[in-house]
Amino acid sequence: MDYAEIPTVRPSPHFDPGSDASVLRKAMKGFGTDEAAIINVLSRRTSHERQQIMLKYQQAFGRDLVKDLKSELSGKFEDGIIALMTPLPIYLAQEINNAIAGIGTNERTLVEILCTRDNASLMEIKNAYYHRYHKKLENDLGGDTSGDFRRLLISMCACSRDEHNHDPALANNLAQQLYHAGEGKMGTDEAEFNRILSSYSYPLLRCVFEEYSKISKKSFGDAINAELSGDLKLGMQAIYTSILNRPEYFAKELRAAMAGLGTNDRALIRLVVSRCEIDMGNIKQEYHKLYKKPLDQDIKSETSGDYKKLLLALIEG
Repeated sequence: MDYAEIPTVRPSPHFDPGSDASVLRKAMKGFGTDEAAIINVLSRRTSHERQQIMLKYQQAFGRDLVKDLKSELSGKFEDGIIALMTPLPIYLAQEINNAIAGIGTNERTLVEILCTRDNASLMEIKNAYYHRYHKKLENDLGGDTSGDFRRLLISMCACSRDEHNHDPALANNLAQQLYHAGEGKMGTDEAEFNRILSSYSYPLLRCVFEEYSKISKKSFGDAINAELSGDLKLGMQAIYTSILNRPEYFAKELRAAMAGLGTNDRALIRLVVSRCEIDMGNIKQEYHKLYKKPLDQDIKSETSGDYKKLLLALIEG
């Protein structure tokens, strides 16, 4: 499925970081805070533009914009704004660290960040991680995950998927290999699933999945469900879905963050902040298709206050 990516946050046509810095200073000076002005500026600027505003703010006022925001704001609204002020690779590196720090590991977060991105994005995240924590991401993942799931994440961290070879002539042979590693034998050769799903380009793998359903009479997605379990299944499903239709994967993750009792605000903020400059327009379309209602309707019912206004401004487009 090749489609044009539709962001909801785009570069500002007449960008003036000096004026933006001044608006933000006024919003935080004196008694009370003008949250609407902060949302108005920061939700309508790209990550790169926000970094320039930060420099202008320091230059003009001799102050640290992020520190000022932290002292003026609180709660989930503050979390959302600070996420916006952090360059994306650094923000995602921090989110990975949070997922593996302390007791227990948040595998779903690791999958969302590591199993759905291209080589260049993964390399930026890996470098940011090393820069921030002075440890190799692979080593930290190795210590916190195990078995086939660990091997899958470490394969993703190699950032060496062949993104250029789309030769459909290879598809049938690869589909046969997948079939014989799973449905076509007793037990499952997880290493073979891993090798194929982490090595070849998305367009080629789409052809492989098409060929697979001719050989097997069921989809490779069904095979993942039947043959795998636990975290490995979660990771493989994420790769499979994002190869076929990445916005659909993120629409489902947004839904999962809001479904059931309570909202997973950390995931909700991360999904909105990390996709608004890439494909949030497409994600909104898929969300509507899957759940028969607009994404903003669910965000409105699950969040409140300035936090709600910020999320809505980011997905508005």
